[in-house]
Amino acid sequence: MTFTIYPAIDMRNGKCVRLEQGDFNKETVYGDNPFEVAEKFADTGAKWIHMVDLDGAKQGSRQNAEHVLRVAEELDCRVQIGGGIRSEADVLYYLERGVDRVIIGSLAVSDTETTKELLAEYGDRIAIGLDARDGYVSTAGWIEQSHIKAAELGSELADAGAETFIYTDIAKDGMLSGPNTKEIVRLAETTGVDVIASGGIKGLNDLVELKQFSNRHVIGSIVGKALYTNQFTLKEALDVEVE
Repeated sequence: MTFTIYPAIDMRNGKCVRLEQGDFNKETVYGDNPFEVAEKFADTGAKWIHMVDLDGAKQGSRQNAEHVLRVAEELDCRVQIGGGIRSEADVLYYLERGVDRVIIGSLAVSDTETTKELLAEYGDRIAIGLDARDGYVSTAGWIEQSHIKAAELGSELADAGAETFIYTDIAKDGMLSGPNTKEIVRLAETTGVDVIASGGIKGLNDLVELKQFSNRHVIGSIVGKALYTNQFTLKEALDVEVE
């Protein structure tokens, strides 16, 4: 089974940043130009780039779209984007401009029926972002906590046609403490749907561990802070991808 590495670019105020556990007050800026960061990832051989509009997630509307569209248009890689996607118009805005996949997170909680309609219409070009704190989905840039369990929402949306989930354990995100492999695999096995792991990757061993479950629907991992803090190189991560 294929296992794909997704280098991450989180954008805030037009810059490339990382947060700790989604806390907007714990921000580190790693680059002033998201396109230049993406270009380096693409030149290294990344097949996909994972982009997040943090301002959009918090405000509920697109805020950093120009950077996403430039990457999609000018670089030889595929792009997925999350953050601020709250309607079919938002989905179409990106899909019609060269973005390969959009990630629906908050909308999946606030309007599950519309999300199901979007899944029926756009299929594998939509991924569902399940960002969980203590097993429950968080929304609006992780500021708001829902009363919906990630596994339950995942099962419901899998039945509605979701083909890809991105699972983030918020407690792990940006902490370099290792992924929550147990919950990632549990979601994959419960839903029978492909899951991309996100949050906590600290070393190549984490990627090797996750890859062991590629035949159980764990199809890849998003890597962010570990790259920016030089825990390993993207080339080393991509070598894990193709082994």
